[in-house]
Amino acid sequence: MNLEQLGLLGVFIAGAIPWFEAIGVVPGGIIFGLDPVLTVIAAAAGNLITITVFAYGGAGIRAWVLSRREAKGKAPRSDRWAKAEKSFDKYGIWGMAVLGPIVIGTQFAAAVSVAAGVKPLRVTIIIATSMVIWATIFAILVSWLVSVGGFDGFLGM
Repeated sequence: MNLEQLGLLGVFIAGAIPWFEAIGVVPGGIIFGLDPVLTVIAAAAGNLITITVFAYGGAGIRAWVLSRREAKGKAPRSDRWAKAEKSFDKYGIWGMAVLGPIVIGTQFAAAVSVAAGVKPLRVTIIIATSMVIWATIFAILVSWLVSVGGFDGFLGM
């Protein structure tokens, strides 16, 4: 395994970690000399795995919370839940897709969306597509900055 393959493996693993995300590791991979296209693919693949896990896990969490509240004799939805649903209703899955990757992370955006009632497959597709678009935008921007010498001082080149 050569150095670039190890770097891409690291990008894949880091892309799967919440808060690192694909959009967080793509610039680092490019700055350290990895191929931008392969870096986006590796980071997106890692991130997609955890988006899927959180989306399908979000459905289980939602069901567990609702059944637990009902078992305690409470209304299925608390005031806080209603407030969260109101916010989700205002911005919807598309707001989560656009802002999730840069504000709360793709995995948490997926879990919240499913908890709000969106089907896990739909959440996975929409959030993952948004993540790939964001990662591509970051890759293009960072690749351009590297090509014009914007990171020479950063890496000591």
